[in-house]
Amino acid sequence: MKIRKKTRVVNIGGVAIGGENPIAIQSMTNTDTRNIEATIAQINSLEAVGCEIVRVAVPDEAAARAITGIKKGIGIPLVADIHFDYRLALSAMENGVDKLRINPGNIGSEQGIREIVAMATERDIPIRIGVNAGSLEKEILIKNGGQATPAGMVASAQRHIQILEDAGFDNMVVSMKASDVRFTIESYEQFSKSYDYPLHLGITEAGILRSSAVKSALGIGYLLLNGLGDTLRVSITGDPREEIEVARDILSDIGLYTGRRPRVEVISCPTCGRTEIDLIGIAEEINKQLRTVEKNIKVAVMGCIVNGPGEGKAADIGIAGGKNKAVLFKKGEIIKSIAEDEIISVLMDEIEKM
Repeated sequence: MKIRKKTRVVNIGGVAIGGENPIAIQSMTNTDTRNIEATIAQINSLEAVGCEIVRVAVPDEAAARAITGIKKGIGIPLVADIHFDYRLALSAMENGVDKLRINPGNIGSEQGIREIVAMATERDIPIRIGVNAGSLEKEILIKNGGQATPAGMVASAQRHIQILEDAGFDNMVVSMKASDVRFTIESYEQFSKSYDYPLHLGITEAGILRSSAVKSALGIGYLLLNGLGDTLRVSITGDPREEIEVARDILSDIGLYTGRRPRVEVISCPTCGRTEIDLIGIAEEINKQLRTVEKNIKVAVMGCIVNGPGEGKAADIGIAGGKNKAVLFKKGEIIKSIAEDEIISVLMDEIEKM
């Protein structure tokens, strides 16, 4: 792994990113922001599985006003996602948001930008410039034959950054998202050669769970392994809690989940013709029940006795299947035999004792 690029430190509602700070995990709600109760409930469910910063859409004034109520019911920093109307950014800040996600080039007049900058400076509220391949400015696309390119992404970011810097503002985070993995990687790499603003990583419009997990692991993982990135979001069409779990897995599997709340790592085999228990169902249920368990342990769920205890030696505890039963083992040592219908309850009881 390459040495991490040291970027500027930006404080988002008490969570510092950039510099040597941990890479923060983000998500975005899919509730109607104006429904304060539902939005609070979803944010708290996201925090429970490890979300550290959360974003909400602010399409109108009612959503901006809802921020006050939402902030009272949550414990993590709140980001307002705003397009086209600078007045919504002002209202979001007045109502206590911790960070803005805007594109200065499409948010309003120069005077509107100056009003945003003045309030953001006064309240120490950072701004993320979010460049997306699907919404590049027409003039940039024309220069590149009507096509989005990594160079065009960088040019767009430069334009937005210049607007804020000209207004005397540099408390910024930048993202360069596309749905294509290589395109995204090249955009971030080109941008990072010229700037030291913290980078928010992500593959946008990545699809449902399987597609997004693969694309995000490749794109975000590659960038992190090459020393780039200060915060990330895994974009999934579905339950946003899955975004957090995939993000945690990416960080954990490349050794960057240190200093966080404890988490259980589950390893399981792909099954084969020797499997004589419902390993898939057992593994899915174990993963589900361990979602919010905070322990620094590794749990193995293996299909048969041939490889079970051996492959699971690195695990703290696990099971290996037999015919309608399984053996429970700890650190590779077999402890006892369990009937198939008791595997989940016995394993969870043993984990609880650890």
